Amino acid sequence: MGLEINKPLGVGGITPNISSARYSSFGGISSDTFEITSDKRYTTEPAIRKMIDGRVKNIVKGFNPQLTLNMKELETLLENHCTETKNIADGIIENLPFSLQAKVDKKAVEDASYLHDLGKVLIPVNILNKPDKLNEAETKIMHTHSELSYELLKNTDLDKKTLQLIRNHHQNAKKTGYPWVGKDFNADLNLQILSVADKFSALTEKRAYKNEMTPKQALTVIYQDVKEGKLHPFIFKALADYAVSVKENINAA
Repeated sequence: MGLEINKPLGVGGITPNISSARYSSFGGISSDTFEITSDKRYTTEPAIRKMIDGRVKNIVKGFNPQLTLNMKELETLLENHCTETKNIADGIIENLPFSLQAKVDKKAVEDASYLHDLGKVLIPVNILNKPDKLNEAETKIMHTHSELSYELLKNTDLDKKTLQLIRNHHQNAKKTGYPWVGKDFNADLNLQILSVADKFSALTEKRAYKNEMTPKQALTVIYQDVKEGKLHPFIFKALADYAVSVKENINAA
């Protein structure tokens, strides 16, 4: 994976009920200026309508030919899961060794963290919020969301690195994720940070089809990716350290 370590690192003494909420202030920047320059400018209904092109229409023609946009679902997703994914990614970066922190494109990871699930605005609500396990056809539809996110955003001013992170956030170093990638694909440091932040957030939140896991349970699941060579141990260690630091901050408050 381009990074080497002699032996894997264990989960450690992670305890349950960790919350990773963070708060940011924008100093003297006005709300209007912030809206224009932040990633939120890509997530309004008019902006999304302008992004829809022939490729997007082709992807969704079998399950959303009317191009219905689930704006309420998207708003909830952005306020919760996507923001949390961004917070977790920042926490991972902060807990990496300094030599690796210098190799991270933090802006690309943060932008991709917030926008990675934009394509779900075109996934039918009955699939997004199905209380049971998705069948094969529904799973195939759900798996289009990462490519849809990429296709919607590809003609914006986002840089190529950010766009590729968005497209491939469900891929891994073993290339067993989705969508398809070629032989030259590399699950680099940035992508692994985004991918594991997304996974940790998803595992620890309640969804229509599942209850939330404790952070310890989620880390145990994710550690399997380390053992299978899908995730580098240094990134896992940074995630575990971040989870511990958040719990300590909460206990100290």
